[in-house]
Amino acid sequence: MEPSPISVCVIAGNEAHRIHRALASVADWTAEIVIVLNDTVNDHTDKIATQFGAKIFREPWKGFGRQKQSAVEKCTQPWVLNLDADEAVSPRLRREIQQLLADDKRRATHAAYSFPRCSFYCGRWIRHGDWYPDRQIRLWCRGQATWSPAIIHEKLQVTGTIGRLHGDLLHFSNASINQHVQKIIPFSDEFVRQKAGPPPGLLTMLLRPGWRFFRAYFLKRGFLDGWQGYYIACVNAFSAATRYAKVREAHLPPSEKA
Repeated sequence: MEPSPISVCVIAGNEAHRIHRALASVADWTAEIVIVLNDTVNDHTDKIATQFGAKIFREPWKGFGRQKQSAVEKCTQPWVLNLDADEAVSPRLRREIQQLLADDKRRATHAAYSFPRCSFYCGRWIRHGDWYPDRQIRLWCRGQATWSPAIIHEKLQVTGTIGRLHGDLLHFSNASINQHVQKIIPFSDEFVRQKAGPPPGLLTMLLRPGWRFFRAYFLKRGFLDGWQGYYIACVNAFSAATRYAKVREAHLPPSEKA
């Protein structure tokens, strides 16, 4: 079978410990792999990528949105599939994508396609709560979508309609609880930078974290994911509390700061 007319685009830093899994999930059925590495990469990520026939470029870090768009602009195939180094395409999703692109009439229906992302956390696949289905728009017709220029929390801006696939994109983002918790700092810092207007009131600071926990653990049935589901709901609530507290902190007068 001929490869599907897809350019897989990846941006990466030092990812030698996990990029093999990502590339192995797409290398034997897609036509092209394009990787933009940070210019500081020094852990042989490039050598691993070369084993899969990837086209490799090194660039200074510009933030997630601009870096991803730079990778897209180097793609040559009619369709683009974005993949992070901590992700992998499941066999079911692979079959869906191949069947979609083999059907001329069906693939012309939408400009882009979304699919659920399923995360592996502390020995368990998380299938409830705020983490699932976590739909991602990652497959699109080249020229009909661009990445926003955000430093983090970048979004794909699509010109046209978005279809839905059902196979999971597998996600291996947190190797440990420590790594999970450490992400709160940069994400909350960026939230503060983007937050406009007056600081949140005490009622907001009280209700938002509680609502995040209640929604994830009870309404979205996070309790079905065992202790991992409980802990994820707790961290999400703490993350919300931290973001709003840091906005309040940023509005303190200089005389009240250490």
